[in-house]
Amino acid sequence: MTKNQKIALGCGGAGCLGLIVVVIAGGLIYLFTRPARSNRNYNFNVSTNRNSNSNDNSDFSSNGNANDNSSNSNSSSTSDSTMSKDEKHKLYYAALLTGDPELIRRVEVKIDVLEDDFTKGAKFQAFVEEHATWTINNMDFIQSVDTAEKARAYINDHISD
Repeated sequence: MTKNQKIALGCGGAGCLGLIVVVIAGGLIYLFTRPARSNRNYNFNVSTNRNSNSNDNSDFSSNGNANDNSSNSNSSSTSDSTMSKDEKHKLYYAALLTGDPELIRRVEVKIDVLEDDFTKGAKFQAFVEEHATWTINNMDFIQSVDTAEKARAYINDHISD
């Protein structure tokens, strides 16, 4: 082997070794400088069930007696006006997490998001839109009530009838 061949062989080996070092260094730099990945899955389920029952039994007989069986209930009278918006959102989130329609309805009445006739109208729509933003900003609470059992316990501890 001539002197030139030995030099070419040495340079070629050093070049390959240098390329390997550059690739490894580049990989390490990429690994340590890339932005941290976070996996956040948001799942919002809103269920609407509307029932309207009305009973007006009026019997106007010849003697002028009237029998009126009707009841009016004002949802604001059963709500807790001292409850903050944050407390209302926490109760609502916990109720949704339980998946119990009766409990969800009870909380909706308590936090006063239903109309006077117990239908979901403008107040409910505004609350749900606000609730989406609240949910994103309150991940600590959401992580603390991460099961239906914890959510039900939270509601039982924080709702008063």
